[in-house]
Amino acid sequence: MAALAELHDRLRDIADARMTADPAHDLAHLDRVWVNARTIADERTDLRVLVAACYLHDLVNLPKNAPDRHLASRQSAEQAAPILADLGYSDPEIRAAQHAIAAHSFSARIPPETPEARILRDADRLDALGAIGIARNFSVAGSLGRALYDPADPFAENRPLDDLQFSIDHWKVKLLSLPSDMLTDGGKAMAQDRVNRMLHFLDAFAEEIGCPLPPGWTAG
Repeated sequence: MAALAELHDRLRDIADARMTADPAHDLAHLDRVWVNARTIADERTDLRVLVAACYLHDLVNLPKNAPDRHLASRQSAEQAAPILADLGYSDPEIRAAQHAIAAHSFSARIPPETPEARILRDADRLDALGAIGIARNFSVAGSLGRALYDPADPFAENRPLDDLQFSIDHWKVKLLSLPSDMLTDGGKAMAQDRVNRMLHFLDAFAEEIGCPLPPGWTAG
Protein backbone atom coordinates (compact mmCIF):
# COMPACT_ATOMS: atom_id res chain seq x y z
CA MET A 1 0.00 0.00 0.00
CA ALA A 2 3.02 2.27 0.48
CA ALA A 3 3.65 2.01 -3.27
CA LEU A 4 0.08 3.13 -3.96
CA ALA A 5 0.49 6.10 -1.61
CA GLU A 6 3.68 7.16 -3.38
CA LEU A 7 2.00 6.75 -6.77
CA HIS A 8 -0.93 8.85 -5.55
CA ASP A 9 1.37 11.68 -4.50
CA ARG A 10 3.27 11.66 -7.79
CA LEU A 11 0.09 11.63 -9.87
CA ARG A 12 -1.37 14.41 -7.75
CA ASP A 13 1.70 16.60 -8.30
CA ILE A 14 1.64 15.93 -12.04
CA ALA A 15 -2.06 16.77 -12.31
CA ASP A 16 -1.59 19.94 -10.28
CA ALA A 17 1.17 21.09 -12.62
CA ARG A 18 -0.43 20.10 -15.92
CA MET A 19 -4.21 20.32 -15.76
CA THR A 20 -6.11 23.39 -16.92
CA ALA A 21 -8.10 24.25 -13.80
CA ASP A 22 -11.28 26.20 -13.17
CA PRO A 23 -13.18 26.62 -9.87
CA ALA A 24 -15.17 23.42 -10.46
CA HIS A 25 -12.34 21.34 -11.96
CA ASP A 26 -9.25 21.80 -9.83
CA LEU A 27 -6.96 19.74 -7.62
CA ALA A 28 -9.59 19.67 -4.87
CA HIS A 29 -12.05 18.14 -7.36
CA LEU A 30 -9.54 15.40 -8.18
CA ASP A 31 -9.01 14.71 -4.48
CA ARG A 32 -12.76 14.39 -3.93
CA VAL A 33 -13.15 12.09 -6.92
CA TRP A 34 -10.41 9.86 -5.51
CA VAL A 35 -12.12 9.76 -2.11
CA ASN A 36 -15.41 8.87 -3.80
CA ALA A 37 -13.72 6.20 -5.90
CA ARG A 38 -12.00 4.60 -2.91
CA THR A 39 -15.36 4.50 -1.13
CA ILE A 40 -17.01 2.72 -4.06
CA ALA A 41 -14.11 0.37 -4.87
CA ASP A 42 -13.95 -3.21 -3.62
CA GLU A 43 -11.35 -5.98 -3.51
CA ARG A 44 -11.70 -6.62 -7.24
CA THR A 45 -10.68 -3.06 -8.16
CA ASP A 46 -7.27 -2.36 -9.65
CA LEU A 47 -6.30 0.61 -7.50
CA ARG A 48 -3.23 1.44 -9.58
CA VAL A 49 -5.43 1.94 -12.62
CA LEU A 50 -8.09 3.73 -10.59
CA VAL A 51 -5.79 6.29 -8.96
CA ALA A 52 -4.25 7.08 -12.36
CA ALA A 53 -7.67 7.59 -13.92
CA CYS A 54 -8.90 9.74 -11.03
CA TYR A 55 -5.98 12.15 -11.14
CA LEU A 56 -5.54 12.38 -14.91
CA HIS A 57 -9.17 12.42 -16.07
CA ASP A 58 -9.30 16.23 -16.36
CA LEU A 59 -5.90 16.90 -17.91
CA VAL A 60 -7.81 18.55 -20.77
CA ASN A 61 -10.66 20.64 -19.40
CA LEU A 62 -12.74 22.52 -21.95
CA PRO A 63 -15.52 24.97 -20.99
CA LYS A 64 -19.01 23.48 -20.83
CA ASN A 65 -20.09 25.65 -23.75
CA ALA A 66 -17.11 24.74 -25.96
CA PRO A 67 -18.22 23.09 -29.22
CA ASP A 68 -15.57 20.37 -28.93
CA ARG A 69 -16.08 19.64 -25.23
CA HIS A 70 -17.11 16.07 -26.07
CA LEU A 71 -13.50 15.43 -27.13
CA ALA A 72 -11.89 16.52 -23.85
CA SER A 73 -11.90 13.12 -22.15
CA ARG A 74 -10.36 11.44 -25.19
CA GLN A 75 -7.66 14.11 -25.28
CA SER A 76 -7.03 13.61 -21.56
CA ALA A 77 -6.65 9.88 -22.17
CA GLU A 78 -4.11 10.54 -24.93
CA GLN A 79 -2.07 12.86 -22.73
CA ALA A 80 -2.16 10.37 -19.85
CA ALA A 81 -0.33 7.62 -21.76
CA PRO A 82 3.23 9.02 -21.72
CA ILE A 83 2.80 10.16 -18.10
CA LEU A 84 1.84 6.67 -17.00
CA ALA A 85 4.62 5.07 -19.03
CA ASP A 86 7.14 7.30 -17.25
CA LEU A 87 5.67 6.16 -13.93
CA GLY A 88 6.25 2.51 -14.80
CA TYR A 89 2.73 1.47 -15.75
CA SER A 90 2.47 -1.53 -18.06
CA ASP A 91 0.80 -1.26 -21.46
CA PRO A 92 -2.37 -3.08 -20.25
CA GLU A 93 -2.57 -0.76 -17.22
CA ILE A 94 -2.18 2.29 -19.44
CA ARG A 95 -4.92 1.10 -21.79
CA ALA A 96 -7.21 0.41 -18.83
CA ALA A 97 -6.60 3.87 -17.36
CA GLN A 98 -7.12 5.49 -20.75
CA HIS A 99 -10.45 3.74 -21.20
CA ALA A 100 -11.63 4.86 -17.77
CA ILE A 101 -10.58 8.44 -18.50
CA ALA A 102 -12.19 8.54 -21.94
CA ALA A 103 -15.44 6.94 -20.73
CA HIS A 104 -15.98 9.11 -17.64
CA SER A 105 -17.38 12.06 -19.57
CA PHE A 106 -21.13 12.53 -19.99
CA SER A 107 -20.67 14.21 -23.37
CA ALA A 108 -18.21 11.64 -24.76
CA ARG A 109 -20.89 8.92 -24.76
CA ILE A 110 -18.39 6.08 -24.40
CA PRO A 111 -19.80 3.05 -22.50
CA PRO A 112 -17.61 2.19 -19.45
CA GLU A 113 -16.59 -1.45 -19.91
CA THR A 114 -14.42 -2.11 -16.84
CA PRO A 115 -14.93 -1.86 -13.07
CA GLU A 116 -12.45 1.02 -12.87
CA ALA A 117 -14.23 2.91 -15.66
CA ARG A 118 -17.61 2.48 -13.97
CA ILE A 119 -16.21 3.56 -10.62
CA LEU A 120 -14.54 6.67 -12.05
CA ARG A 121 -17.70 7.70 -13.87
CA ASP A 122 -19.77 7.38 -10.70
CA ALA A 123 -17.12 9.06 -8.54
CA ASP A 124 -16.87 12.02 -10.90
CA ARG A 125 -20.64 12.45 -11.14
CA LEU A 126 -21.00 12.27 -7.37
CA ASP A 127 -18.99 15.49 -7.18
CA ALA A 128 -21.83 17.21 -9.06
CA LEU A 129 -24.22 16.37 -6.21
CA GLY A 130 -24.70 17.31 -2.57
CA ALA A 131 -23.32 20.44 -0.95
CA ILE A 132 -20.24 20.49 -3.19
CA GLY A 133 -22.44 19.94 -6.23
CA ILE A 134 -24.56 22.96 -5.35
CA ALA A 135 -21.46 25.12 -5.01
CA ARG A 136 -19.98 23.83 -8.27
CA ASN A 137 -23.25 24.29 -10.16
CA PHE A 138 -23.54 27.93 -9.22
CA SER A 139 -19.83 28.56 -9.76
CA VAL A 140 -19.91 27.21 -13.30
CA ALA A 141 -23.15 29.01 -14.10
CA GLY A 142 -21.68 32.28 -12.87
CA SER A 143 -18.53 31.85 -14.95
CA LEU A 144 -20.72 31.34 -18.03
CA GLY A 145 -22.92 34.35 -17.25
CA ARG A 146 -26.06 32.30 -16.62
CA ALA A 147 -28.82 33.57 -14.35
CA LEU A 148 -29.54 31.82 -11.07
CA TYR A 149 -33.19 31.26 -12.02
CA ASP A 150 -36.04 32.71 -14.07
CA PRO A 151 -37.88 35.14 -11.75
CA ALA A 152 -41.03 34.88 -13.89
CA ASP A 153 -41.16 31.06 -13.69
CA PRO A 154 -38.39 29.72 -11.41
CA PHE A 155 -39.22 26.03 -11.81
CA ALA A 156 -40.26 26.03 -15.49
CA GLU A 157 -43.90 25.19 -14.88
CA ASN A 158 -45.03 27.09 -17.98
CA ARG A 159 -41.92 27.16 -20.15
CA PRO A 160 -39.36 24.68 -21.48
CA LEU A 161 -36.41 23.93 -19.22
CA ASP A 162 -33.34 25.88 -20.34
CA ASP A 163 -30.16 25.10 -18.42
CA LEU A 164 -28.13 27.14 -20.91
CA GLN A 165 -29.80 30.22 -19.45
CA PHE A 166 -30.86 29.35 -15.90
CA SER A 167 -28.69 27.55 -13.35
CA ILE A 168 -31.54 25.99 -11.36
CA ASP A 169 -32.95 24.45 -14.54
CA HIS A 170 -29.84 22.26 -14.75
CA TRP A 171 -30.93 20.52 -11.57
CA LYS A 172 -34.09 19.25 -13.26
CA VAL A 173 -32.44 18.67 -16.64
CA LYS A 174 -29.64 16.51 -15.27
CA LEU A 175 -28.54 16.60 -11.64
CA LEU A 176 -31.63 15.27 -9.84
CA SER A 177 -31.74 12.24 -12.16
CA LEU A 178 -28.13 11.19 -11.61
CA PRO A 179 -28.87 8.54 -8.94
CA SER A 180 -30.72 6.41 -11.49
CA ASP A 181 -27.77 6.75 -13.88
CA MET A 182 -25.12 5.42 -11.48
CA LEU A 183 -23.41 2.18 -12.48
CA THR A 184 -22.32 0.86 -9.08
CA ASP A 185 -24.35 0.02 -5.99
CA GLY A 186 -22.15 2.23 -3.84
CA GLY A 187 -22.48 5.09 -6.28
CA LYS A 188 -26.27 4.81 -6.33
CA ALA A 189 -26.51 4.95 -2.53
CA MET A 190 -24.15 7.91 -2.24
CA ALA A 191 -25.89 9.75 -5.08
CA GLN A 192 -29.34 9.36 -3.54
CA ASP A 193 -28.07 10.65 -0.20
CA ARG A 194 -26.54 13.70 -1.86
CA VAL A 195 -29.62 14.42 -3.96
CA ASN A 196 -31.71 14.35 -0.78
CA ARG A 197 -29.51 17.15 0.56
CA MET A 198 -30.07 19.11 -2.64
CA LEU A 199 -33.84 18.69 -2.33
CA HIS A 200 -33.70 20.15 1.19
CA PHE A 201 -31.85 23.11 -0.31
CA LEU A 202 -34.47 23.45 -3.05
CA ASP A 203 -37.25 23.53 -0.46
CA ALA A 204 -35.52 26.39 1.35
CA PHE A 205 -34.72 28.12 -1.95
CA ALA A 206 -38.36 27.91 -3.07
CA GLU A 207 -39.56 29.30 0.26
CA GLU A 208 -37.16 32.25 0.10
CA ILE A 209 -38.22 33.26 -3.41
CA GLY A 210 -41.89 32.78 -2.58
CA CYS A 211 -42.57 30.11 -5.18
CA PRO A 212 -43.60 26.62 -4.00
CA LEU A 213 -41.50 23.76 -5.34
CA PRO A 214 -43.60 21.78 -7.87
CA PRO A 215 -44.09 18.05 -7.19
CA GLY A 216 -42.11 17.07 -10.25
CA TRP A 217 -38.88 18.42 -8.82
CA THR A 218 -37.79 15.24 -7.10
CA ALA A 219 -35.02 12.73 -7.60
CA GLY A 220 -35.50 10.02 -10.15
